Amino acid sequence: MSQLDLVITNARIATATELFTADIGIRDGKIALLGKIDTAGVNVIDAQGKLVTPGGVDAHCHLDQPSSDGSIMADDFATGTVSAACGGTTTVLPFACQFKGQSLRSAVEDYHRRAGNKPVIDYSFHLIVSDPTPQVLSEELPALISEGYTHFKIYMTYDDLKVSDRQILDLLALARVEGALPMIHAENDDCIAWLTDLLEQAGKTQPRFHSNARPTVMEREAAHRAISLAELIDVPVLIVHVSGNAAMTQIQQAQARGISIFGETCPQYLFLTAEDLAAPGFEGAKCICSPPPRTVEDQEHIWRGLKTGVFQVFSSDHAPYSYAGPHGKKVAGDHAGFRHVPNGVPGIETRMSLLMSEGVQKGRIDIHQFVSLTATGPAKLYGLHPKKGTIAPGADADLVIWDTQRDFTLSNSMLHHNVDYTPYEGMRLSCWPERVFSRGELIVENGNCIAQHGRGEFLRCSKPSFTKRRREFDWE
Repeated sequence: MSQLDLVITNARIATATELFTADIGIRDGKIALLGKIDTAGVNVIDAQGKLVTPGGVDAHCHLDQPSSDGSIMADDFATGTVSAACGGTTTVLPFACQFKGQSLRSAVEDYHRRAGNKPVIDYSFHLIVSDPTPQVLSEELPALISEGYTHFKIYMTYDDLKVSDRQILDLLALARVEGALPMIHAENDDCIAWLTDLLEQAGKTQPRFHSNARPTVMEREAAHRAISLAELIDVPVLIVHVSGNAAMTQIQQAQARGISIFGETCPQYLFLTAEDLAAPGFEGAKCICSPPPRTVEDQEHIWRGLKTGVFQVFSSDHAPYSYAGPHGKKVAGDHAGFRHVPNGVPGIETRMSLLMSEGVQKGRIDIHQFVSLTATGPAKLYGLHPKKGTIAPGADADLVIWDTQRDFTLSNSMLHHNVDYTPYEGMRLSCWPERVFSRGELIVENGNCIAQHGRGEFLRCSKPSFTKRRREFDWE
Protein backbone atom coordinates (compact mmCIF):
# COMPACT_ATOMS: atom_id res chain seq x y z
CA MET A 1 0.00 0.00 0.00
CA SER A 2 1.35 3.41 -0.96
CA GLN A 3 2.24 5.99 1.66
CA LEU A 4 -0.45 8.25 3.02
CA ASP A 5 -0.02 11.98 2.57
CA LEU A 6 -1.70 12.97 5.82
CA VAL A 7 -3.41 11.40 8.79
CA ILE A 8 -5.84 13.31 10.99
CA THR A 9 -5.88 11.43 14.27
CA ASN A 10 -8.39 11.36 17.12
CA ALA A 11 -11.22 12.79 15.03
CA ARG A 12 -14.79 12.69 16.32
CA ILE A 13 -16.34 12.14 12.91
CA ALA A 14 -19.91 13.08 12.11
CA THR A 15 -21.67 12.08 8.89
CA ALA A 16 -25.33 12.25 7.93
CA THR A 17 -25.87 8.86 9.61
CA GLU A 18 -22.97 8.09 11.95
CA LEU A 19 -20.93 9.53 14.82
CA PHE A 20 -17.67 7.76 15.69
CA THR A 21 -14.04 8.36 16.65
CA ALA A 22 -11.33 7.37 14.18
CA ASP A 23 -8.22 8.45 12.32
CA ILE A 24 -8.62 9.73 8.75
CA GLY A 25 -5.97 8.68 6.24
CA ILE A 26 -5.64 10.89 3.16
CA ARG A 27 -3.90 10.07 -0.10
CA ASP A 28 -3.94 12.04 -3.37
CA GLY A 29 -6.59 14.39 -2.06
CA LYS A 30 -9.03 11.63 -1.15
CA ILE A 31 -9.96 9.77 1.99
CA ALA A 32 -8.13 6.46 1.81
CA LEU A 33 -8.67 4.96 5.27
CA LEU A 34 -10.86 5.37 8.33
CA GLY A 35 -10.00 3.66 11.61
CA LYS A 36 -6.91 3.19 13.72
CA ILE A 37 -3.98 4.08 11.46
CA ASP A 38 -0.26 3.50 11.97
CA THR A 39 1.16 7.01 11.69
CA ALA A 40 4.86 6.11 11.61
CA GLY A 41 6.61 8.35 9.11
CA VAL A 42 3.39 10.09 8.11
CA ASN A 43 2.43 13.76 8.37
CA VAL A 44 -0.02 13.94 11.28
CA ILE A 45 -2.53 16.49 12.52
CA ASP A 46 -4.10 15.63 15.87
CA ALA A 47 -7.78 16.60 16.01
CA GLN A 48 -7.65 16.09 19.80
CA GLY A 49 -11.14 14.59 19.90
CA LYS A 50 -12.72 17.60 18.23
CA LEU A 51 -15.73 17.32 15.96
CA VAL A 52 -14.95 16.74 12.27
CA THR A 53 -17.62 17.10 9.60
CA PRO A 54 -17.58 17.06 5.79
CA GLY A 55 -16.70 20.35 4.17
CA GLY A 56 -19.82 22.34 3.50
CA VAL A 57 -21.56 22.45 0.13
CA ASP A 58 -23.19 25.86 -0.30
CA ALA A 59 -25.64 25.06 -3.06
CA HIS A 60 -27.15 28.53 -3.46
CA CYS A 61 -24.90 31.58 -3.56
CA HIS A 62 -24.28 34.46 -5.93
CA LEU A 63 -20.75 35.57 -6.87
CA ASP A 64 -19.90 38.25 -9.43
CA GLN A 65 -23.32 37.78 -11.01
CA PRO A 66 -24.09 40.47 -13.60
CA SER A 67 -27.18 42.67 -13.23
CA SER A 68 -29.08 45.21 -15.29
CA ASP A 69 -29.73 47.87 -12.61
CA GLY A 70 -26.18 49.17 -12.20
CA SER A 71 -25.51 47.21 -9.01
CA ILE A 72 -22.28 45.26 -8.68
CA MET A 73 -21.74 42.39 -6.28
CA ALA A 74 -19.00 43.06 -3.77
CA ASP A 75 -17.70 39.48 -3.88
CA ASP A 76 -16.15 37.85 -6.90
CA PHE A 77 -14.80 34.30 -7.06
CA ALA A 78 -11.67 35.37 -5.16
CA THR A 79 -13.14 37.03 -2.07
CA GLY A 80 -16.29 34.92 -2.13
CA THR A 81 -14.52 31.57 -2.07
CA VAL A 82 -12.04 32.72 0.58
CA SER A 83 -14.97 33.77 2.75
CA ALA A 84 -16.73 30.47 2.11
CA ALA A 85 -13.62 28.49 3.02
CA CYS A 86 -13.11 30.39 6.28
CA GLY A 87 -16.68 29.47 7.21
CA GLY A 88 -16.15 25.74 6.57
CA THR A 89 -17.54 25.54 3.04
CA THR A 90 -15.37 23.68 0.52
CA THR A 91 -17.72 23.57 -2.48
CA VAL A 92 -19.90 26.38 -3.85
CA LEU A 93 -22.55 26.42 -6.57
CA PRO A 94 -23.23 29.98 -7.79
CA PHE A 95 -25.31 30.91 -10.85
CA ALA A 96 -24.53 31.44 -14.51
CA CYS A 97 -27.34 33.84 -15.33
CA GLN A 98 -28.92 34.16 -18.76
CA PHE A 99 -30.60 37.48 -19.50
CA LYS A 100 -33.44 37.78 -21.98
CA GLY A 101 -32.09 37.89 -25.51
CA GLN A 102 -28.81 36.26 -24.48
CA SER A 103 -27.58 32.85 -25.49
CA LEU A 104 -27.52 30.43 -22.54
CA ARG A 105 -24.20 29.10 -23.77
CA SER A 106 -22.68 32.60 -23.81
CA ALA A 107 -23.88 33.15 -20.23
CA VAL A 108 -22.01 30.02 -19.14
CA GLU A 109 -18.88 31.03 -21.03
CA ASP A 110 -18.99 34.49 -19.44
CA TYR A 111 -19.31 32.97 -15.98
CA HIS A 112 -16.29 30.74 -16.54
CA ARG A 113 -14.34 33.88 -17.47
CA ARG A 114 -15.49 35.54 -14.28
CA ALA A 115 -14.32 32.58 -12.22
CA GLY A 116 -11.01 32.42 -14.05
CA ASN A 117 -8.11 31.51 -11.78
CA LYS A 118 -9.73 33.00 -8.67
CA PRO A 119 -11.46 30.20 -6.67
CA VAL A 120 -9.64 28.70 -3.69
CA ILE A 121 -12.25 25.92 -3.31
CA ASP A 122 -14.08 23.66 -5.75
CA TYR A 123 -17.12 24.97 -7.54
CA SER A 124 -19.87 24.19 -10.01
CA PHE A 125 -22.53 26.28 -11.72
CA HIS A 126 -26.29 26.32 -11.63
CA LEU A 127 -27.90 27.80 -14.72
CA ILE A 128 -30.51 30.55 -14.61
CA VAL A 129 -32.85 30.26 -17.59
CA SER A 130 -34.79 33.45 -18.24
CA ASP A 131 -35.30 33.18 -22.02
CA PRO A 132 -36.27 29.61 -23.00
CA THR A 133 -36.30 30.16 -26.74
CA PRO A 134 -36.76 27.22 -29.13
CA GLN A 135 -32.99 27.12 -29.61
CA VAL A 136 -32.37 27.05 -25.85
CA LEU A 137 -34.91 24.28 -25.36
CA SER A 138 -33.92 22.14 -28.33
CA GLU A 139 -30.16 22.68 -28.44
CA GLU A 140 -28.39 24.71 -25.77
CA LEU A 141 -29.96 23.46 -22.56
CA PRO A 142 -29.91 19.72 -23.45
CA ALA A 143 -26.26 20.06 -24.51
CA LEU A 144 -25.29 21.88 -21.32
CA ILE A 145 -27.08 19.30 -19.16
CA SER A 146 -25.12 16.54 -20.90
CA GLU A 147 -21.91 18.48 -20.16
CA GLY A 148 -22.54 18.47 -16.41
CA TYR A 149 -24.71 21.55 -15.82
CA THR A 150 -27.51 19.37 -14.51
CA HIS A 151 -29.60 21.90 -12.57
CA PHE A 152 -31.19 25.20 -13.47
CA LYS A 153 -33.16 27.92 -11.74
CA ILE A 154 -36.54 29.26 -12.82
CA TYR A 155 -37.85 32.59 -11.55
CA MET A 156 -41.55 33.32 -11.10
CA THR A 157 -40.75 36.97 -10.29
CA TYR A 158 -38.32 39.82 -11.23
CA ASP A 159 -38.93 41.46 -14.61
CA ASP A 160 -35.49 40.61 -16.00
CA LEU A 161 -35.68 36.94 -15.07
CA LYS A 162 -39.28 35.73 -14.73
CA VAL A 163 -40.86 33.24 -17.10
CA SER A 164 -44.52 32.43 -17.69
CA ASP A 165 -46.31 29.30 -16.51
CA ARG A 166 -46.27 28.01 -20.10
CA GLN A 167 -42.51 28.49 -20.25
CA ILE A 168 -42.15 26.78 -16.87
CA LEU A 169 -44.01 23.78 -18.29
CA ASP A 170 -41.64 23.69 -21.26
CA LEU A 171 -38.65 23.77 -18.93
CA LEU A 172 -40.04 21.13 -16.58
CA ALA A 173 -40.83 18.85 -19.50
CA LEU A 174 -37.27 19.22 -20.76
CA ALA A 175 -35.90 18.54 -17.27
CA ARG A 176 -37.88 15.33 -17.11
CA VAL A 177 -36.58 14.10 -20.44
CA GLU A 178 -32.98 15.15 -19.79
CA GLY A 179 -32.80 14.15 -16.10
CA ALA A 180 -32.08 17.64 -14.77
CA LEU A 181 -33.23 19.21 -11.49
CA PRO A 182 -35.18 22.49 -11.74
CA MET A 183 -35.01 24.99 -8.89
CA ILE A 184 -37.90 27.41 -8.55
CA HIS A 185 -38.06 30.86 -6.94
CA ALA A 186 -41.73 30.85 -5.97
CA GLU A 187 -43.41 34.24 -5.56
CA ASN A 188 -46.45 35.64 -7.40
CA ASP A 189 -45.06 38.46 -9.54
CA ASP A 190 -48.34 40.10 -10.59
CA CYS A 191 -49.49 40.38 -6.98
CA ILE A 192 -46.12 41.78 -5.89
CA ALA A 193 -46.26 44.41 -8.64
CA TRP A 194 -49.85 45.33 -7.76
CA LEU A 195 -49.08 45.69 -4.06
CA THR A 196 -45.88 47.63 -4.77
CA ASP A 197 -47.83 50.13 -6.88
CA LEU A 198 -50.40 50.58 -4.11
CA LEU A 199 -47.71 51.12 -1.49
CA GLU A 200 -45.88 53.65 -3.63
CA GLN A 201 -49.10 55.56 -4.30
CA ALA A 202 -49.56 55.78 -0.53
CA GLY A 203 -45.97 57.02 -0.05
CA LYS A 204 -44.94 53.82 1.70
CA THR A 205 -41.57 53.23 0.07
CA GLN A 206 -39.22 52.78 3.04
CA PRO A 207 -37.38 49.45 3.36
CA ARG A 208 -39.87 48.10 5.93
CA PHE A 209 -42.61 48.04 3.29
CA HIS A 210 -40.68 45.51 1.20
CA SER A 211 -42.23 42.76 3.30
CA ASN A 212 -45.73 44.23 2.83
CA ALA A 213 -45.29 43.93 -0.92
CA ARG A 214 -44.36 40.24 -0.66
CA PRO A 215 -46.76 38.69 1.90
CA THR A 216 -46.66 35.01 2.80
CA VAL A 217 -49.86 34.29 0.90
CA MET A 218 -48.10 35.19 -2.36
CA GLU A 219 -45.23 32.82 -1.62
CA ARG A 220 -47.73 30.13 -0.65
CA GLU A 221 -49.71 30.56 -3.87
CA ALA A 222 -46.62 30.45 -6.05
CA ALA A 223 -45.23 27.40 -4.23
CA HIS A 224 -48.56 25.63 -4.70
CA ARG A 225 -48.57 26.55 -8.41
CA ALA A 226 -44.96 25.42 -8.89
CA ILE A 227 -45.73 22.11 -7.17
CA SER A 228 -48.84 21.64 -9.29
CA LEU A 229 -46.91 22.20 -12.52
CA ALA A 230 -44.22 19.76 -11.35
CA GLU A 231 -46.90 17.20 -10.47
CA LEU A 232 -48.45 17.57 -13.92
CA ILE A 233 -45.14 16.91 -15.66
CA ASP A 234 -44.05 14.38 -13.00
CA VAL A 235 -40.62 15.86 -12.47
CA PRO A 236 -38.81 16.53 -9.18
CA VAL A 237 -38.28 20.20 -8.31
CA LEU A 238 -36.63 22.12 -5.50
CA ILE A 239 -38.42 25.14 -4.03
CA VAL A 240 -35.63 27.49 -2.99
CA HIS A 241 -35.23 29.91 -0.06
CA VAL A 242 -38.51 29.08 1.69
CA SER A 243 -39.22 31.83 4.20
CA GLY A 244 -42.04 30.66 6.44
CA ASN A 245 -44.77 28.24 7.35
CA ALA A 246 -47.17 29.08 4.53
CA ALA A 247 -44.91 27.91 1.70
CA MET A 248 -43.32 25.19 3.83
CA THR A 249 -46.72 23.63 4.43
CA GLN A 250 -47.28 23.36 0.68
CA ILE A 251 -44.02 21.43 0.34
CA GLN A 252 -44.81 19.25 3.33
CA GLN A 253 -48.24 18.35 1.98
CA ALA A 254 -46.82 17.52 -1.45
CA GLN A 255 -44.17 15.30 0.10
CA ALA A 256 -46.86 13.53 2.12
CA ARG A 257 -48.68 12.76 -1.14
CA GLY A 258 -45.54 11.15 -2.52
CA ILE A 259 -44.54 13.93 -4.91
CA SER A 260 -40.81 14.49 -5.40
CA ILE A 261 -40.65 18.04 -4.07
CA PHE A 262 -37.56 19.21 -2.24
CA GLY A 263 -37.14 22.25 -0.01
CA GLU A 264 -34.36 24.71 0.74
CA THR A 265 -34.16 27.41 3.38
CA CYS A 266 -31.51 29.90 4.49
CA PRO A 267 -30.12 31.61 7.62
CA GLN A 268 -32.10 34.82 7.08
CA TYR A 269 -35.32 32.91 7.72
CA LEU A 270 -34.04 31.60 11.05
CA PHE A 271 -32.36 34.73 12.43
CA LEU A 272 -34.03 37.77 10.84
CA THR A 273 -37.63 38.98 10.89
CA ALA A 274 -39.63 41.66 9.10
CA GLU A 275 -38.82 43.94 12.04
CA ASP A 276 -35.21 44.08 10.86
CA LEU A 277 -36.40 45.86 7.71
CA ALA A 278 -37.80 48.60 9.95
CA ALA A 279 -34.40 49.64 11.31
CA PRO A 280 -33.93 53.44 11.59
CA GLY A 281 -33.34 55.45 8.45
CA PHE A 282 -32.29 53.39 5.47
CA GLU A 283 -30.60 50.67 7.58
CA GLY A 284 -33.43 48.23 6.92
CA ALA A 285 -32.23 48.00 3.32
CA LYS A 286 -29.43 45.78 4.60
CA CYS A 287 -31.99 43.04 5.23
CA ILE A 288 -34.01 43.37 2.02
CA CYS A 289 -34.15 39.98 0.34
CA SER A 290 -36.84 38.00 -1.42
CA PRO A 291 -38.83 36.35 -0.06
CA PRO A 292 -38.41 38.67 2.93
CA PRO A 293 -37.83 37.53 6.51
CA ARG A 294 -41.11 36.82 8.26
CA THR A 295 -42.07 36.47 11.96
CA VAL A 296 -40.64 34.81 15.05
CA GLU A 297 -43.41 32.22 14.70
CA ASP A 298 -42.31 31.51 11.14
CA GLN A 299 -38.76 31.03 12.39
CA GLU A 300 -39.97 28.29 14.73
CA HIS A 301 -41.80 26.59 11.88
CA ILE A 302 -38.66 26.67 9.73
CA TRP A 303 -36.69 25.07 12.58
CA ARG A 304 -39.37 22.38 12.72
CA GLY A 305 -39.03 21.82 8.98
CA LEU A 306 -35.27 21.39 9.34
CA LYS A 307 -35.74 18.88 12.13
CA THR A 308 -38.48 16.83 10.46
CA GLY A 309 -36.97 16.56 7.00
CA VAL A 310 -39.14 18.96 5.02
CA PHE A 311 -35.92 20.68 3.94
CA GLN A 312 -33.04 18.84 2.32
CA VAL A 313 -30.80 21.88 1.79
CA PHE A 314 -29.61 24.76 3.96
CA SER A 315 -27.92 27.36 1.77
CA SER A 316 -26.64 30.87 2.33
CA ASP A 317 -28.24 32.54 -0.73
CA HIS A 318 -25.23 34.84 -0.36
CA ALA A 319 -25.99 38.00 -2.34
CA PRO A 320 -23.11 40.36 -1.54
CA TYR A 321 -24.33 43.93 -2.03
CA SER A 322 -22.51 46.45 0.14
CA TYR A 323 -24.49 49.07 2.03
CA ALA A 324 -22.24 52.07 1.38
CA GLY A 325 -21.10 53.16 -2.06
CA PRO A 326 -22.91 53.64 -5.36
CA HIS A 327 -23.14 50.05 -6.58
CA GLY A 328 -24.81 48.18 -3.71
CA LYS A 329 -27.93 48.69 -1.65
CA LYS A 330 -27.90 52.42 -2.48
CA VAL A 331 -27.49 52.03 -6.24
CA ALA A 332 -30.66 54.12 -6.75
CA GLY A 333 -29.82 56.63 -4.00
CA ASP A 334 -29.58 56.93 -0.24
CA HIS A 335 -33.37 57.04 0.17
CA ALA A 336 -34.59 55.01 -2.79
CA GLY A 337 -37.88 53.18 -2.58
CA PHE A 338 -37.68 49.52 -1.62
CA ARG A 339 -38.52 48.56 -5.22
CA HIS A 340 -35.10 49.83 -6.31
CA VAL A 341 -32.94 48.22 -3.59
CA PRO A 342 -30.95 45.18 -4.77
CA ASN A 343 -32.30 42.06 -3.12
CA GLY A 344 -30.12 39.83 -0.99
CA VAL A 345 -28.00 39.53 2.14
CA PRO A 346 -24.45 38.23 2.69
CA GLY A 347 -23.94 34.95 4.53
CA ILE A 348 -21.53 32.61 2.78
CA GLU A 349 -19.09 32.57 5.71
CA THR A 350 -21.58 32.49 8.57
CA ARG A 351 -23.98 29.81 7.23
CA MET A 352 -22.47 26.75 8.90
CA SER A 353 -21.52 28.29 12.24
CA LEU A 354 -24.97 29.83 12.67
CA LEU A 355 -26.64 26.47 12.14
CA MET A 356 -24.13 24.62 14.34
CA SER A 357 -24.34 27.16 17.17
CA GLU A 358 -28.08 27.78 17.17
CA GLY A 359 -29.17 24.42 15.83
CA VAL A 360 -26.95 21.57 17.03
CA GLN A 361 -25.56 23.12 20.19
CA LYS A 362 -28.96 24.32 21.35
CA GLY A 363 -30.67 21.00 20.58
CA ARG A 364 -32.96 22.19 17.78
CA ILE A 365 -31.43 19.68 15.32
CA ASP A 366 -28.90 16.89 15.74
CA ILE A 367 -25.43 16.66 14.24
CA HIS A 368 -26.57 14.24 11.52
CA GLN A 369 -29.24 16.66 10.35
CA PHE A 370 -26.61 19.41 10.31
CA VAL A 371 -24.31 17.37 8.07
CA SER A 372 -27.14 16.37 5.78
CA LEU A 373 -28.45 19.93 5.39
CA THR A 374 -25.09 21.63 4.88
CA ALA A 375 -23.20 19.01 2.88
CA THR A 376 -24.65 15.58 2.08
CA GLY A 377 -28.12 16.69 1.01
CA PRO A 378 -27.01 19.31 -1.52
CA ALA A 379 -24.23 17.06 -2.82
CA LYS A 380 -26.78 14.32 -3.53
CA LEU A 381 -29.38 16.63 -5.07
CA TYR A 382 -26.89 18.25 -7.42
CA GLY A 383 -24.98 15.17 -8.55
CA LEU A 384 -21.78 15.66 -6.55
CA HIS A 385 -22.12 12.78 -4.09
CA PRO A 386 -20.15 10.71 -3.03
CA LYS A 387 -17.22 12.81 -4.25
CA LYS A 388 -18.49 15.63 -2.06
CA GLY A 389 -20.58 15.85 1.08
CA THR A 390 -19.43 12.85 3.09
CA ILE A 391 -16.52 11.33 5.02
CA ALA A 392 -15.92 7.92 3.48
CA PRO A 393 -13.15 6.10 1.62
CA GLY A 394 -13.00 7.39 -1.94
CA ALA A 395 -14.56 10.76 -1.18
CA ASP A 396 -12.62 13.98 -1.55
CA ALA A 397 -10.88 14.85 1.72
CA ASP A 398 -12.97 17.97 2.30
CA LEU A 399 -13.08 18.29 6.08
CA VAL A 400 -13.79 20.77 8.86
CA ILE A 401 -12.30 20.50 12.36
CA TRP A 402 -14.58 22.50 14.65
CA ASP A 403 -13.87 24.54 17.74
CA THR A 404 -17.17 23.92 19.54
CA GLN A 405 -16.04 25.56 22.79
CA ARG A 406 -15.68 29.02 21.38
CA ASP A 407 -17.86 31.78 22.84
CA PHE A 408 -17.76 35.03 20.91
CA THR A 409 -19.77 37.89 19.48
CA LEU A 410 -20.02 37.85 15.70
CA SER A 411 -18.70 40.97 14.00
CA ASN A 412 -18.28 41.85 10.36
CA SER A 413 -14.66 42.74 11.12
CA MET A 414 -13.83 39.04 11.56
CA LEU A 415 -15.31 38.00 8.21
CA HIS A 416 -13.51 37.68 4.89
CA HIS A 417 -16.21 38.68 2.42
CA ASN A 418 -15.93 42.03 0.67
CA VAL A 419 -19.26 43.29 2.04
CA ASP A 420 -19.31 46.13 4.55
CA TYR A 421 -21.85 44.53 6.91
CA THR A 422 -23.31 41.29 8.15
CA PRO A 423 -27.00 41.15 9.11
CA TYR A 424 -25.98 38.92 12.02
CA GLU A 425 -23.77 41.53 13.68
CA GLY A 426 -23.72 41.12 17.47
CA MET A 427 -25.00 37.53 17.64
CA ARG A 428 -23.43 35.33 20.30
CA LEU A 429 -22.07 32.14 18.75
CA SER A 430 -20.46 29.11 20.32
CA CYS A 431 -18.44 27.53 17.52
CA TRP A 432 -16.30 28.28 14.47
CA PRO A 433 -14.16 26.23 12.06
CA GLU A 434 -10.66 25.75 13.43
CA ARG A 435 -9.13 24.02 10.40
CA VAL A 436 -10.55 23.43 6.94
CA PHE A 437 -9.23 20.97 4.35
CA SER A 438 -10.02 20.87 0.64
CA ARG A 439 -8.97 17.69 -1.16
CA GLY A 440 -6.60 16.96 1.69
CA GLU A 441 -4.93 20.37 1.64
CA LEU A 442 -5.09 22.55 4.72
CA ILE A 443 -6.63 25.76 3.38
CA VAL A 444 -7.82 27.50 6.57
CA GLU A 445 -6.13 27.55 9.95
CA ASN A 446 -7.30 29.57 12.94
CA GLY A 447 -9.42 31.89 10.83
CA ASN A 448 -6.85 32.55 8.11
CA CYS A 449 -7.13 31.29 4.54
CA ILE A 450 -3.75 30.02 3.38
CA ALA A 451 -4.87 28.60 0.03
CA GLN A 452 -3.67 29.82 -3.34
CA HIS A 453 -6.17 31.40 -5.71
CA GLY A 454 -6.87 29.15 -8.67
CA ARG A 455 -6.51 25.87 -6.77
CA GLY A 456 -10.28 25.37 -6.87
CA GLU A 457 -11.48 22.91 -9.50
CA PHE A 458 -14.62 23.20 -11.62
CA LEU A 459 -16.95 20.24 -11.03
CA ARG A 460 -19.19 18.74 -13.68
CA CYS A 461 -22.25 17.29 -12.01
CA SER A 462 -23.88 13.96 -12.73
CA LYS A 463 -27.62 13.64 -13.21
CA PRO A 464 -29.30 12.96 -9.88
CA SER A 465 -31.41 9.82 -9.63
CA PHE A 466 -34.94 10.15 -8.30
CA THR A 467 -37.75 7.65 -8.08
CA LYS A 468 -40.55 8.46 -10.48
CA ARG A 469 -44.15 8.39 -9.29
CA ARG A 470 -46.94 7.22 -11.55
CA ARG A 471 -48.53 9.95 -13.64
CA GLU A 472 -52.29 10.32 -13.89
CA PHE A 473 -51.93 10.46 -17.67
CA ASP A 474 -49.21 10.17 -20.28
CA TRP A 475 -48.37 13.49 -21.89
CA GLU A 476 -45.53 12.20 -24.03
